Amino acid sequence: MPNIRILFVVGTVCVLFLPVCQAKGAEEDVVWATNVGGPAYAGLDGTSYSAEESVSGGEIKSLDDILGSQDPFIYETYREGDIKVDRDMANGRYTAIFHFAEPLEIGQAEREFDIFVEEKRVVTGLDVMLFRDGKIKSALTVAVPNIKITDGAINISLAGKIRSPVLSALVIRRIEPKDSSWELVWSDEFDHGSAPDPTRWSIDEWPARTVNDEDQAYTARPKNLRVEDGMLVIEAHKETYGDAEYTSGRIHSSGKGDLLYGRVEVRAKLPAGKGTWAAAWMLPSDPFKYATSCGTGDLWQGVDECDAWPNSGEIDIMEHVGYQPGHIHGTVHNKAFYWKTWQQRKGRIVYDNIADDFHDYALEWTPEKIDVFVDDELYFTYINEGNGWLEWPYDQPFHVILNLAVGGGWGRAGGGIDDAQFPQKMLVDHVRVYRAHD
Repeated sequence: MPNIRILFVVGTVCVLFLPVCQAKGAEEDVVWATNVGGPAYAGLDGTSYSAEESVSGGEIKSLDDILGSQDPFIYETYREGDIKVDRDMANGRYTAIFHFAEPLEIGQAEREFDIFVEEKRVVTGLDVMLFRDGKIKSALTVAVPNIKITDGAINISLAGKIRSPVLSALVIRRIEPKDSSWELVWSDEFDHGSAPDPTRWSIDEWPARTVNDEDQAYTARPKNLRVEDGMLVIEAHKETYGDAEYTSGRIHSSGKGDLLYGRVEVRAKLPAGKGTWAAAWMLPSDPFKYATSCGTGDLWQGVDECDAWPNSGEIDIMEHVGYQPGHIHGTVHNKAFYWKTWQQRKGRIVYDNIADDFHDYALEWTPEKIDVFVDDELYFTYINEGNGWLEWPYDQPFHVILNLAVGGGWGRAGGGIDDAQFPQKMLVDHVRVYRAHD
C-alpha cells in the first residue's frame, strides 16, 4: 500500500506528513456475508460473500442493470417474500448491513416492510423507492448497528406491510474499536471563547437558496452560531431575515485545516425536527482542479454554470434529514456518480433516538478508499477503482464543513418544514483530524 499524505494548514503554514497507511481492510471485521439467492462472490472492498446459506422464505428471483453500486453482482439475485435468516454466531456486538434493490416499476409507499433482529423491530416501514430517491434497480444499503447476540445465534426476519420484502445480500460485521494507530494532528475542542475560532474556521454568510434551494439565511450572529459550555452551537430559528424566513449557521476550515487523507471525527448531537438538515461534510479546497466550465472568480457553490461541483468532488461524513429521524447518511459525489446519473454511491445506518445523545461521526480516507462510520461502526465504503478523476477526484486536499440547513430540496422532501419545532440546535463537542501513525 503506498504512502499517504495529510496537508495540515494553519494560516499560511503548511506541514506535509508522509506516513505509511496502516488502514484496516473492511474484510477483517466481516464475520459472515451471503449473496442471497446467488453464488459466492468476492466484493470490491474485500468482503467474501458465500453462496446463499442460512436464508429461507419467499422466492428466488433475478435482476439486471443495477445502478448505484460498485458491486452490482450481489443484486442480480434476490428473494421476495417474508424472509428469515438463522445462523449460529458467537455472542457479542455486531452491525448488520442489508442490500436491496427495487425490481418493479412502482412508486414510493407501494412496497414497505419491517426488519426484525433478535425479535426486535429495528427498521419500520422500509421503502426501497423512497430510500433510493425514487429509482428502480438502484442499490440501497441499510445498516443496523449495535446488535447484541447472547444466545449463540443471529435471527433476522423481514415482514411485509405493503407487498412482500426483498433482500439481495446480507453482511454481518463485528464492531471494532477505533484503530489506535491514528495520530491527532488538528482539532477544535470548542473550549475557548464565545465564537468559532477564526484561526480554524471561516463563517459563511449567505442568503436563502444559495445552495440546494435551502430556505435559511446563514448568518454570523451569536444567535445562530456560537461557542458555549465547551461546544459549538449551530442554532436554526424561524424568523424573517432579509428575504429568508429562517436563519442558521455554517462554518468551514478551508485554508485553515485542509487535509489529504487521514481520519476526520466529528462528535455531535443532532436535531430531529421535520425540515432540518444537519451535516458534517467535506469539499475540495481547490474546487476548480477538475472544473471545465467555470469562470475565473471564486464563486462556484450554487452556480449552475460552473461544474466545479460535482467534478472536484464532495464527501459527506454525516447527513441527517429530520423527517427520517435516526437515519444517518454517508455519501460521495463526483462527476461519474452523483444524483443526476442515478449512480449515487452512498449508505445509511439507522439508529433509535439519534437526537437524544452525542455520537461520533467519522471518515477514514486513503488513496485506496473512503470508509464512513458512526460510533466506529463501519457502514459505507467507496473504493478507488483507478479510473481517474471522474470517479476519484479525492486526490487533493479537502476541508471540513459543519452546518444546519432548513428545508432545501432534501429537507422538505418529507412533507415540508414544521415551524412549531424551532429553535433547533446542532451541538458539536469536537472536530478532530488524524493521520496514520508511523
